[in-house]
Amino acid sequence: MIVRRLNLTHQLKPMGLLHSDTVRIRNDRSILFYFLLFLFGSLTFAQTPADSLFKSEETTPFQKLFLYPIAKWQNISYSNDALNCQFHPSCSNYGAQAIYQKGTITGLIMTSDRIIRCNPHAYGYHKKMNGTFHKDGRLNDSIVLKQNGIPTKSPLLAAGLSMAVPGLGRVYSGRTMDGAFGFLMTGLALNAALNSIKKESIFAPLMGGAALTIYAGEVYGAYRSAKYYSK
Repeated sequence: MIVRRLNLTHQLKPMGLLHSDTVRIRNDRSILFYFLLFLFGSLTFAQTPADSLFKSEETTPFQKLFLYPIAKWQNISYSNDALNCQFHPSCSNYGAQAIYQKGTITGLIMTSDRIIRCNPHAYGYHKKMNGTFHKDGRLNDSIVLKQNGIPTKSPLLAAGLSMAVPGLGRVYSGRTMDGAFGFLMTGLALNAALNSIKKESIFAPLMGGAALTIYAGEVYGAYRSAKYYSK
């Protein structure tokens, strides 16, 4: 009797693993389905700035891949005042312009930095650096900035600090809360990427790429903060 029970247990273990793998594959397929549904199921006419860049003949297919979700987000955010961005251009427009003008990889890194800076403390930091305001009251923050005088902090040191500890370079540059948000976002992205790799998810490459982009955006943001924003 004992031998039969042991044999039955050994037979059930592979079945349990098989069931677990089946559930994981179904979950991955469900996520992929809704992701594709969001990207390709939203059939709307061009109404936003990102739509124009997406339809431009000068935009490469690789750039279009990342401009498309931005354009669809703008179709939602532009019709809801509660989703308006505090910056000019908005984060979605900033991202679209950065990808279009600077290339996909650099553009995504710059967009990651902007999203980190778009937090409740942005207005205070903007006033502290004597930043200008758009006619509608939003904070002017263009892709290309002019350096006003010699920075009081070392941009290379700031970048190096954020390479070692994400967010530390922003803190060194005088933007403590930006550093806190950068540390949080980078930590969450890296944790999600590691978990997807451990679970052997089909989205592991996507999550890993996103984590590396956010990490690079944090390093770039620290460099930018020291060069343009420190006083």
